[in-house]
Amino acid sequence: MDNLTHTAIGLFLSRAGLNRWTPLATPILLVAANAPDIDIVTLAGGQLNYLHYHRHLTHSLMAMPVLAAASVLLVWLVWRKPVRWFGAFAAALIGVASHLLLDLSNMYGIRLLLPFSETWQRLDLNSVIDLWIWAALLLGIAGPFVSRLVGGEITSGALRDKHPGRGGAIFALAFVLLYDCGRVVLHTRAVAVLESRIYQGHPPARVAALPDEINPLHWRGLVETADFYAVDDVNLAGDFDPTQATIVPKPDPDPALDAASRTHTFQEFLRFCQYPLWRVTAVAEPEGARQVSLVDMRFRTFEADATVGAQLRVLSQSFHFGPIRPR
Repeated sequence: MDNLTHTAIGLFLSRAGLNRWTPLATPILLVAANAPDIDIVTLAGGQLNYLHYHRHLTHSLMAMPVLAAASVLLVWLVWRKPVRWFGAFAAALIGVASHLLLDLSNMYGIRLLLPFSETWQRLDLNSVIDLWIWAALLLGIAGPFVSRLVGGEITSGALRDKHPGRGGAIFALAFVLLYDCGRVVLHTRAVAVLESRIYQGHPPARVAALPDEINPLHWRGLVETADFYAVDDVNLAGDFDPTQATIVPKPDPDPALDAASRTHTFQEFLRFCQYPLWRVTAVAEPEGARQVSLVDMRFRTFEADATVGAQLRVLSQSFHFGPIRPR
């Protein structure tokens, strides 16, 4: 998830009661809830390096206690105030765990079992930025201000909230939990719909239901068969017609594709790529060369490219993520 969401969850965990576990609980939880994204520093090594190390060891179960301890130590060194070490570590551990759970819920995924396994785990419940979660977090932040204002007008300040923000924090945390539980049910239904159809006479080899940014009833259906991908929206409030799916054919075997796939750039991207789509096209120069491209059907803006010469020698290779580049 985005760092605004992680930060708000850390704040709400503190307000919901973890601030009683230790002094400086709030800054500790704010740091811990964002600590796994320290991997942003790997972007200095280029986009391909960042692809490899983003959501790598810092997003694994093995790193949780290390990041939690580092968060407590950092806050203690900056604030130079006493903390209850056990309570501080326990709170920080919950903060780091909240980050991993949120990232696990979206369609990018994480590698929880590193360094023992590089397998990606993902639940495909949310987009990386979820507007409904943002709305709930905003209410959780704004609620105490509105309540304090209204309460002050009614009571003229006679009564004070001993735990400001706790109600809003509990509401926001409960909403995120129940919202994702509901999305588990909806995602399961969407996957079942996709798996139960035949696509141009082909049964699905595997399917993915990817979340819509706004409507929880809408999912982007991605179906892989032996010969093609079928892409179509699934509306759980209506009927699903597989004949309306967009068919994206897979390329025929090609020596240029094999040559590109052996390069470092493509090998690195293939470790991340869950639904690979290859393209091989002729280019004007040099004579007889071909352009090999690889995208992940989940994220069409992640792309690896190589120019392969007539003698099947890779002349250039690159990786790019971000806005789609013009050809």
